[in-house]
Amino acid sequence: MTIAYESGVNLFDTAEVYAAGKAEAILGNIIKKKSWRLQLEYVDVVFANRPDTNTPMEEIVRAMTYVINQGMSMYWGTSRWTAMEIMEAYSVARQFNLIPPVCEQSEYHLFQREKVEVQLPELYHKIGVGAMTWSPLACGIITGKYQNGIPETSRASMKSYQWLKEKIVSEDGRKQQAKLKELGHIAEKLGCTLPQLAVAWCLRNEGVSSVLLGSSSPEQLTENLGAIQFLPKMTSHVVSEIDHILENKPYSKKEYRS
Repeated sequence: MTIAYESGVNLFDTAEVYAAGKAEAILGNIIKKKSWRLQLEYVDVVFANRPDTNTPMEEIVRAMTYVINQGMSMYWGTSRWTAMEIMEAYSVARQFNLIPPVCEQSEYHLFQREKVEVQLPELYHKIGVGAMTWSPLACGIITGKYQNGIPETSRASMKSYQWLKEKIVSEDGRKQQAKLKELGHIAEKLGCTLPQLAVAWCLRNEGVSSVLLGSSSPEQLTENLGAIQFLPKMTSHVVSEIDHILENKPYSKKEYRS
């Protein structure tokens, strides 16, 4: 966290399920110890993670409005909500003079593009909802460490991540590794690593407000943070090269009609 903070990172994302609640306690202790924002009694943004189908939307929006009005948070956002659900929350907020969500947390990386590149931009232009994206390296798949199999010390080798292992060794997974090998040549030409290319690619999207990074070592964090240096190199030509390799660029209905 010290490396991140001293590198200019001013957003730390946590949840009660991370490390069975220990992550929040550790984050709070570090903030107090470092005196970064001492005596802060609120969070900047509180997220409703996954929509609760058993709770009426009006009740959810009223609860989030209450949290903000009580000074516990500045804003609220959604995570893993569909565009329709976000629009419903916005409509409810406007109908009852409540506070609407300001952003959506969504998975976004080289192999997951539809929602962030097609659905969320429409919401941004209509109601101003921004995108805060996560998993830019697709649980480590995009780092390139799985090109020659599953390393014993990797996440995919753990029993709790059997689903990730199956995804990597599947036919689609092997195709992804082949594409990553080609993308590695682009990264080499730009003078960066494959993870840095992937993170910079996410940041180049004007609809993305921030990219959430996860790292298991200081070295990995430093490498990922270095991606911002290569953002100016994400030219339209480079992006087109990447699209040509990936062959998965999504198109909106407007683009299809044109």
